[in-house]
Amino acid sequence: MFDTEFEDIAKAIVNSAIKVHKNIGPGLLESVYQKCLVYELQKAGFRVATEVSLPVKYDGIRIDAGFRIDMIVNEAVVIENKTVESLQPIHKAQIITYLKLGGYRLGFLINWNEVMLRNGIKRIIN
Repeated sequence: MFDTEFEDIAKAIVNSAIKVHKNIGPGLLESVYQKCLVYELQKAGFRVATEVSLPVKYDGIRIDAGFRIDMIVNEAVVIENKTVESLQPIHKAQIITYLKLGGYRLGFLINWNEVMLRNGIKRIIN
């Protein structure tokens, strides 16, 4: 379904997220996890952009509606970080919207507020 590059990025994201979570655990602010995950991914050789503006195209014009993608890895994979009690359908809808608006094929929704992080990682395909 995806080429090797996508799968390599996906594997690195999951492994790096689990490493961060094992080291600092649940219960912190989203920004802390994001900075640690950026560090781990960059250390592994990936390019990571954060808080990327995502305009809406409407009626042939670009409208800056205030959307910000938490992270984009190698200009290809979107990561949306959450620290919530449980992921809700609106969280999945949010990342699907980001994938569609930005033309991305793969994203990860990560809820860092889980005892076992694997329960909080959702792979989303556009």
